Amino acid sequence: MPASLSEAAVADYNRLGYHFPIRAFTPDEAAGLLAKLQGTEAKLGGRLAGRMNQKPHLLFPWICDVVQHPAVLDAVESVLGPNLLCWSSQFFMKGAHDPAYVSWHQDGTYWGLSSPDVVTAWIAFTPSIPASGNMRVVPGTHRGKVPHTDTFAKDNLLSRGQEVAVQVDEKDAVDITLQPGEMSLHHVLIVHGSEPNNADWPRIGLAVRYVPTHVRQAGGPQDSALLVRGHDGFGHFEHETAPEEDLHPHALARHKAIMDRQLSILYAGAAKEGQLGATIKPM
Repeated sequence: MPASLSEAAVADYNRLGYHFPIRAFTPDEAAGLLAKLQGTEAKLGGRLAGRMNQKPHLLFPWICDVVQHPAVLDAVESVLGPNLLCWSSQFFMKGAHDPAYVSWHQDGTYWGLSSPDVVTAWIAFTPSIPASGNMRVVPGTHRGKVPHTDTFAKDNLLSRGQEVAVQVDEKDAVDITLQPGEMSLHHVLIVHGSEPNNADWPRIGLAVRYVPTHVRQAGGPQDSALLVRGHDGFGHFEHETAPEEDLHPHALARHKAIMDRQLSILYAGAAKEGQLGATIKPM
């Protein structure tokens, strides 16, 4: 499949660390995805949360279809090339008038990946604007890692409540505003965060993390990922399997083993057990 972004858009992404908006789904398609999410949560008797919201594309075929959608992959291919793995996915959901927030941070701090060639596609299911606590980024901050501290703050949506240990000038921040079905791309090291939702509707987005096949896990045992485009000539990741059906027993067993391994990497060296219940292993 062809890459879809223009040369100018790719140049902007490389210079700034992000690009938006990109139309991935029509408004009607986005409404259908929101209905599927709501139906999934109704079957679960509550929100899609905790470990089930880590790589949910390995548990629900409709989410697996989203992370492999051609419009999403065409845009990601523009930045990372034709051989792509989906390393993870996660919904970021804030209810109406929800105090939840995301502190200023860089995604790659605790992921253990060998290269910053990592792109997040953030797909809006509902309007993501300042009133609802849209994502904000600081342009150009993707050129190197900065120190972080763990806060484990109650309303922080991040796994460790991690935040940058450097001063962020709010006037430099850019609002990533998206309508349902639109998405943004952002670099693994861009400093970003979001404020609470002050709107009358929930702010819901699916963040999907893609890596080219040359990337490997350097922070622990061999990792796993789903091959979504092209071929893998490196074999750094164990290839994951798409779910047979919603919450199929085999998919649940595979997902548990995958998350036990991945969360042990994410929480390695943390002062206490994270909110997702990973076992702490000293580094």
